[in-house]
Amino acid sequence: MPEMTSTATNRSSGRSKRKISWDVVRTACVVLVMLYHSTFLSTYLHPEMTPRSVVFPFQVGASLLLVISAYFACVTIGRGTLLRYWWGRMARLVPPFLGAVVVVFLVMRWAAVEGWFYPTFSDLVSNLLMLWNWKPADYWFIDGSHWTVPLQLMGFTAAALLFATRWGHGRRIIVVLWLAVLLPIVQWPLRVSDPSELYRTVVDGIGVHRWHLFVVGVAIWLWSTRRIGLPHFTGLLIACMAGQALHNYAETPEGLVADWGSTIAVCLGMVVVALTACGPDWNRVIPNWLAGRISWFAGISYGVFLVHQTIGYIVMRKLDDLGVDPLLQTAAMLITGTVLGWALTRVVERPSHKFLMNAYDALTARRTARSNAG
Repeated sequence: MPEMTSTATNRSSGRSKRKISWDVVRTACVVLVMLYHSTFLSTYLHPEMTPRSVVFPFQVGASLLLVISAYFACVTIGRGTLLRYWWGRMARLVPPFLGAVVVVFLVMRWAAVEGWFYPTFSDLVSNLLMLWNWKPADYWFIDGSHWTVPLQLMGFTAAALLFATRWGHGRRIIVVLWLAVLLPIVQWPLRVSDPSELYRTVVDGIGVHRWHLFVVGVAIWLWSTRRIGLPHFTGLLIACMAGQALHNYAETPEGLVADWGSTIAVCLGMVVVALTACGPDWNRVIPNWLAGRISWFAGISYGVFLVHQTIGYIVMRKLDDLGVDPLLQTAAMLITGTVLGWALTRVVERPSHKFLMNAYDALTARRTARSNAG
């Protein structure tokens, strides 16, 4: 997801250099996340709210954003030094996340809703440290959308470590990909059979049940660059789809229940991402006026993703208490998330990324000058 905003910072003439098709897919994914949260999860988590008149019940957008992140990790990892690549990803991800946590925390306390989670300063610290990634039952999310951030931090770090070795290249990376898909599938029966707390903490903490999303992103890149053929890619894709199907089984009092709607939606999304990577740009079918707006939203989409959910629920609940129509409540959540996401991008994400990258480059230049002088 850090790649979600790089279009905005690479502009020299106000227009993105990236294919507009990627901005369309990225924008669509974030909008689907917002619709899922605003129309379905809002009343699921807070049943006292008025039911929505329009409901999108499929959990699809965030998963596909991880696929896209993995794909662009492959695209960019060979540019410049490996350490600069890793630092750039951290500089893109971490500062806006920290800023979003603080903003959501302050809003939750300022506009507290009676009966809802009221975070303490201890909760603020645990969220800044992402402790919910390891023990979600002990450390509550300030914003549930943040679950993707530690997975991406680990994913980009693993990518850098692999790329630095022989296991990140050639045939060895294929072996790594297959293991990353098959091992979670093999251990799935254990994961759903009430394992020990230590097992659940480690396995869920490192996101084993979501590794297939990173794998399919890498596989798409390998196929689009003709490093693997269509039959091999198809095999990997089917395995990743199987991993997604198993992931979407939920434990209920009646036993395991499959969410086939979300599974099918994510699997179709994988195909869309693959076709986007291999196909021509969509600039011939998307008018310039619309392309500019799509690219603008894609440029702030990481910020939107980080701040829209919890604050949006508060906005919707306040409007619900006033008797506002549920459809207008949904629109208010979408608009609020977009405005706050734009502000987070402008005030935190872009300035902090620029500062951290300039600091890294200055330090590198200083070290190089000392080395040459010596």
